[in-house]
Amino acid sequence: MKRHSKRASMAMILIVCILGTSLLFAQEARISIVNPRGALPTIRLVPMAPRLDTLEGKTVYLIAASFAVPLMPELEKILMERYPKTKWVLKNKPGSYFDDDPKLWAEAKEKSSAVIMGVGH
Repeated sequence: MKRHSKRASMAMILIVCILGTSLLFAQEARISIVNPRGALPTIRLVPMAPRLDTLEGKTVYLIAASFAVPLMPELEKILMERYPKTKWVLKNKPGSYFDDDPKLWAEAKEKSSAVIMGVGH
């Protein structure tokens, strides 16, 4: 019996030492947790442009980006046959759809009545 009580006492002392040490280190070590998504920006809704009443006499830009580059000349041919009184301007946009091109957007806004954007797949 004495042997068991001696072991129990030693175990209790050992547990107290371990818990005391871990509590001491727990107070020293602190970490910060940060949301990996960060702060999302506010979304600014931009309405679609009003629909044109007719394409006759209008200038329409066909802008091709990335995978749509081979498709847009074929689309231009079809549209020129179906709408001969419309001026079709084919432009290839360097990079992908997501790469901003302020010069191209300004030109399209200034010189065209509408834009058909080909973004591929």
